[in-house]
Amino acid sequence: MEPILTQRLCIREACDADYPQLLQIYNKQINMRYVSDGKCNWTLDELKQKYHRFNADKSFGIGLWLVVLLDTDEIIGEVGLFNSFDTYKKLELGYIVDEAFWRRGYAYEICEALIHYSFSKLNIESLAARMYADNVASVKLAEKCGMKRVDAGLAPNGKAFLHYELTGLAY
Repeated sequence: MEPILTQRLCIREACDADYPQLLQIYNKQINMRYVSDGKCNWTLDELKQKYHRFNADKSFGIGLWLVVLLDTDEIIGEVGLFNSFDTYKKLELGYIVDEAFWRRGYAYEICEALIHYSFSKLNIESLAARMYADNVASVKLAEKCGMKRVDAGLAPNGKAFLHYELTGLAY
């Protein structure tokens, strides 16, 4: 994937030199509390393996990428497009933003850029976002991005989740 530039951010692939800074984000409990299992004791090797695994389909334009501030080159999080539904026509969007950068509009900027990329470059039919129901900020963000709630239920860990989608027709 070519880097995606927004007004304040660059979304790009990770290189080996990036992982120590990203590891700091992953090992903050507050950053990981709404991410699947909430693991916040990652090792450098585990993080590299995760990126390798999730970027196995990068030839299709999907995977995990870093989110970097344009003016300082500081890593503030990650964003991913995932083949969670076994079709490249319906992808899932996920992101992590370091708590030091919350409430500045970065998550919206990230999601808008990936929504545009997904529909205009990858020609997908729909984009999903799933989050725990108590993740109020992500629920509001999904709605702000034009996504509609299509499902709700319980995750394997027993926590309530919400499923939002945006279709190409709505985009």
